[in-house]
Amino acid sequence: MLDRGKVINALQDKERKFQEFVAERDKQRFALEEQLAQFLRYDYQAIINMLAERGLAWPGALPTQELDAAQALCIPFASTWQNHQEARAWALQTLRNRTVAAVDGSQITPTGEYSVPIGAMQIGWFVNEHREGGSYEKDVYFEVMAPQEVVDDESTNMESGQPDRRVNLLRFVRECQKLCELMVRSEHLPMLEKPLCFFDGSFIISFAGQMRPNLATPYISAIIQLLDCSKRTRVPLVGFVDDSHSRDLVTLMGHITQRHDGRATGDAAMLHGHLPATWGVRTPFFACAREDGLSKEERAPFYTETVFTYMRLTSERPPARIEMPIWILEDGRAEEIMDLVRAECVVGAGYPYAIETADALAVISQQDRQRFYALFEQFAQRQEIDFTRTRKAASKRVRR
Repeated sequence: MLDRGKVINALQDKERKFQEFVAERDKQRFALEEQLAQFLRYDYQAIINMLAERGLAWPGALPTQELDAAQALCIPFASTWQNHQEARAWALQTLRNRTVAAVDGSQITPTGEYSVPIGAMQIGWFVNEHREGGSYEKDVYFEVMAPQEVVDDESTNMESGQPDRRVNLLRFVRECQKLCELMVRSEHLPMLEKPLCFFDGSFIISFAGQMRPNLATPYISAIIQLLDCSKRTRVPLVGFVDDSHSRDLVTLMGHITQRHDGRATGDAAMLHGHLPATWGVRTPFFACAREDGLSKEERAPFYTETVFTYMRLTSERPPARIEMPIWILEDGRAEEIMDLVRAECVVGAGYPYAIETADALAVISQQDRQRFYALFEQFAQRQEIDFTRTRKAASKRVRR
């Protein structure tokens, strides 16, 4: 239980540190504004030539030819509205007869409350055809992880075996597999009848570079298969990152201007102060060329096959990062797909409606977790599985 007065006193004790943090952040932003002004002097070919001359294989990002069509890193959005009703009418017209799909997941990670390790994950998917009559598909898939699947093969100890990571990995893989399934079943359809598939997150999985190979490899394989499936079936795929802290564009700017600052803010924060406040404007696409644990070890060939842009979806928050396989840009379909993303965000009030719906389907609440463990206890008793539960856990369940 929090003591309000003690919390206030503790915050006041750190007042100076917070002020120093804000001052340093403002200093970094000012420096980035100067870097950006210098960066904007160069066109696509000049940047490509400079990177080649310096032998930079992973400069953070690579420009696409969209850079030369942009004005100060801004590609405008053609439509304007007077109110939300007009925006919604545009969105519904844009989405009419265009199928949109999304997959999201949730998980129950193992807990030390039980002597028998157990985990679970659930994915939900939503497919909306946007046709008259409201044809759509909603469903979930639930999977339990037994003790052998939860604990690392190299350890019998649940804590050292990183059980949370194994459950998170399974969820990630199942989400990618479901998206591939949705794409494959639409492969035979005409181009405009194929769905736009949303992935909730980034295709650039730098976190896997910090993992042991037995955990990292399935993440890499899942993303490669997902991107390859989109390219093979020609079903458009988008990765949506609402709150991105990536520094790919900032890193590229540092290489071009030769002014590096490892403490610099991320792309989205920098662009928040640079892009016009106009809804729907975006940056030109850049190919990802991030240097991280995967790319250094030549395990990320798919990075440069992924392009990204930042798009303004609200004036109050930094722009969202939108990723897609490079084939969409090369086929001349990028702006068409971006309009579908915009329309989904209008319907979803700033976030793609399809992802919101998939999330609502997949989410596992605290009450759901309690019901899951109650069902597990009943199952264990029926199967005569010997297990114990900590007294602290039992006490919490009674008190809460």
